[in-house]
Amino acid sequence: MLGSVCYWIFNMSIIASFMGLLVLLIRKIKGIPRRVFVFLWAIPFLRMCFPVWINSRYSLMTQISKLTTRTVTVYQPTEDIEMSYSNVLMQADSYSPLTFKEDLLKNIFEIAGLIWLIGAVSILIALIIIYVSTKHEIKDAKLLSKNVYLSEKVDGPAVYGIFRPRIILPFSYSEKDLKYIIQHEKTHIRRGDNLWRLLGFLAAAIHWFNPFSWLFLKAYLSDLELACDESAVADYTKEERKDYAKALLDCTQSKSLFVSAFGGAKIRTRIENVLSYKKMTLVSSIGFTILILAVIYTLLTNAG
Repeated sequence: MLGSVCYWIFNMSIIASFMGLLVLLIRKIKGIPRRVFVFLWAIPFLRMCFPVWINSRYSLMTQISKLTTRTVTVYQPTEDIEMSYSNVLMQADSYSPLTFKEDLLKNIFEIAGLIWLIGAVSILIALIIIYVSTKHEIKDAKLLSKNVYLSEKVDGPAVYGIFRPRIILPFSYSEKDLKYIIQHEKTHIRRGDNLWRLLGFLAAAIHWFNPFSWLFLKAYLSDLELACDESAVADYTKEERKDYAKALLDCTQSKSLFVSAFGGAKIRTRIENVLSYKKMTLVSSIGFTILILAVIYTLLTNAG
């Protein structure tokens, strides 16, 4: 059983790595807003979590399948609709149930599956402990106003919690920066960023053995902060964006994994992104929407 699970996890990880590298490549293109990349990061993370996808002749995998990968059909309700696993390794004799070509391969995947399970469970337990301890740290926070609290145990302003998020500020917060800090953290709450952060960590935990998963997670979390900045300053004037950038310089970066912090990500990159922000026109919004849908469709479908 573990050998079969491990076999498909490895296949998923290889495909997800390829998709994530493509997103990193697209990320190098100048002029594309960071909030676009947040959607594109869903591609490798979804590939990490779901083994079965719809086949399409327009999928990028259709071209790649001519060289290396194959698919294993698992469901075909009609001639036009077919769902399959991506099968990069191609080391199985049959797939329902999964049997390997050699007993040695079966033993290797069984052992690898046990190691994978131990690693994944260990990381998940560690994440749970970190999350619980993070929540415990701010239980004595004092109410400042509405959903904003003060705590002596935090280094910088951030949103804590997922389902009932709270904005926590250090006692040493700057009054002149408060407007921009609150705007940023409220934007995180509106976008549900703490939930997306958690899901990103869970996907990386499943593929803990793959160094690319952690590289993608780091880039994704950075883009999440940059995208939040873009949304937060969307209605600001040029002078207000300058003040927002100055506020970023004043804030200490939070060291907690599960919080969306005002001082997170690389400050220099965020300041440059804020100062160069341009509101999208209707035409550019439609264009980027089409781009996102096209990329998602070609990368999230299997070879047809």
